[in-house]
Parts: sequence; structure tokens; C-alpha cells
Amino acid sequence: MQDIQEIFNRIQEAKKKQKDFRNMYKDALLTTPGYKELTEEMKTMREKKKSMERQVRETMLSEIEQMENLAIDIESDTQLITDIALTKMVKGEGIEIADEHDQKYEPVFAVKFKKVV
Repeated sequence: MQDIQEIFNRIQEAKKKQKDFRNMYKDALLTTPGYKELTEEMKTMREKKKSMERQVRETMLSEIEQMENLAIDIESDTQLITDIALTKMVKGEGIEIADEHDQKYEPVFAVKFKKVV
């Protein structure tokens, strides 16, 4: 088995190379004729789009509020189902979930590392 620190270092190095390539790509785009004008046009179009979205949002305030409340409910229920699944898995119990079409689902767990401050 490989050392976890070696793998972490390899990932960090690959991320640095990826960043360098991304910067080279951005520089190449900036030197491409017409690219800057196109991005300015896109910026103007995005601002028009945001203005239209704002107008529609103002006419649908109650629906938008309900939608945001549902998002909060979904997030908290997702955390709850994750906690329950993890607890059952630690106890060695099986985990069975199915939707209205009898499609079965199984839990997928992932480990992430967060920088310690």
C-alpha cells in the first residue's frame, strides 16, 4: 500500500500543473482576436438576463420563498438520512431505500480532507 502522504503530495503537484495550464490557456484566449469583444458582449447579455430574472422574481415572491424553504428542508433531510445511514452501517445493519418506482438505492460514502487552520 502506498503512503498516504506521498499520494497527497502527488495530488498537490498535479493541481499546481493544472493551474499552470489553466493560466496558459487564459493567456492564449486573451491574445485571440475578437475574444475580448465577445466577452464584453456576453457580460452585457448576462446583465440583461439578470434584470429579467429580477423582474420575474418580484412577481413570484411567495413561490420563490416556498422554493427556498423546500431547499432548506431537503438539505436538512439529506443530512438526517446520511446520519441514519452511517449509524446503521456502523452497527452492521443493512440499508434499504427505494423510490416510488421500486428503484433501489445504496449509500455511497466519501472521505475528504480539509485544511487545518
